[in-house]
Amino acid sequence: RQQQQQQPPKFAHCGLFGDPHLRTFRDEFQTCKVEGAWPLIDSDYLSVQVTNVPVVRDSSATATSKITIIFKSFHGCTEQKVYQATTEGLPSAFVDGTRSGSEREGGGSLRILEKVGSGQVEIQASYIGTTIIVRQVGKYLTFAIRVPEETLNYGDESVCLQLCLHGCPRSELIKEHTLSRRLGGTRLPGPRQVYTVESATSKCRQILQVEDVYFQSCVFDLLTTGDPAFSMAAHGALEDLKALHLNVLKQHTSPRTAAGSSGTPARHPAHPIFLACLLLITTFM
Repeated sequence: RQQQQQQPPKFAHCGLFGDPHLRTFRDEFQTCKVEGAWPLIDSDYLSVQVTNVPVVRDSSATATSKITIIFKSFHGCTEQKVYQATTEGLPSAFVDGTRSGSEREGGGSLRILEKVGSGQVEIQASYIGTTIIVRQVGKYLTFAIRVPEETLNYGDESVCLQLCLHGCPRSELIKEHTLSRRLGGTRLPGPRQVYTVESATSKCRQILQVEDVYFQSCVFDLLTTGDPAFSMAAHGALEDLKALHLNVLKQHTSPRTAAGSSGTPARHPAHPIFLACLLLITTFM
């Protein structure tokens, strides 16, 4: 008698990058303000919190300056471990100086892999089928995670605010990649340029081959921040999506974009030129 073939596990992905752009476990794509400390994930196995700081004064533009990841104690696999990355750099160890879950048998099921010279750290938690990638791009950080869908509890949204699970609160959403401010706002110290729609689009085309949501995010970030490093944040986020072995075809289609309500999000595929022009229109309103 033939044995029933076991189905491979299904995985979900969440990513946060740039100004900041959020791709949730539900495959929704949002651009949010979320200044200050915000929880991305808080499950039975781990917690992730990010801190976002202003990039441009008198603007909604923010970027991630700190990421704290807590792996909760799991019998036979790991003691509680905390990893923290800041704009000062990416540590290759947990805050206690270790690089694995514990010295006991099974401790290797949680480990940190540093890719020298790449500006990124990978954390593998094989006991829960989870992989995390943290990057430093310019002054700021990006985050990507892959988890088994069966470990997610979409449940009641009022129980706990988790951006990766439920997305940004309605009050924090930036609709259609637009900001109600002047593009000439005061920028904080650092390498800045003045981008036009054409120059931002040209810059993004140099590193992104497909005009998808990552391309749109790249153009948006260059226009709003003037920081060329933000183009690499979009590129890194796309590379993380590929590295986490998801369905790469998803990157070529627009994921669901927030409709600005708690209801069912709608799809809004749009050319980046259109989004950029929309941004310029709001500048003079």
